[in-house]
Amino acid sequence: QVQLVESGGGLVQAGGSLRLSCAASGSIFSINDMGWYRQAPGKQRELVATITRGGSTNYADSVKGRFTISRDNAKNTVSLQMNSLKPEDTAVYYCAADIIRRVVLTTIRDDYWGQGIQVTVSS
Repeated sequence: QVQLVESGGGLVQAGGSLRLSCAASGSIFSINDMGWYRQAPGKQRELVATITRGGSTNYADSVKGRFTISRDNAKNTVSLQMNSLKPEDTAVYYCAADIIRRVVLTTIRDDYWGQGIQVTVSS
């Protein structure tokens, strides 16, 4: 089994900062891409940022220059530093990872999601 557990959400005023973290645990052989997604009330889930195992990053236009994604391959963690937060950043944020896990004598690749964590930005 593999689990992704997010932490670091909460309530912050506009212009403030938050740092989200996500830790993957379980029978992990390797992790490919990791990322953050978010879903606001009444809206579809959208990509926020992704990072490859080698450190290449991709950001949604709405967060470029304000958010920074990073990862620690040794610890199987991914973080999202969010600065200059806006009320429109309010959403449930989900960690996601493309994970290869050990299963007996073989490996299986699958996508995993965290349970989500609330970020609320007040105006």
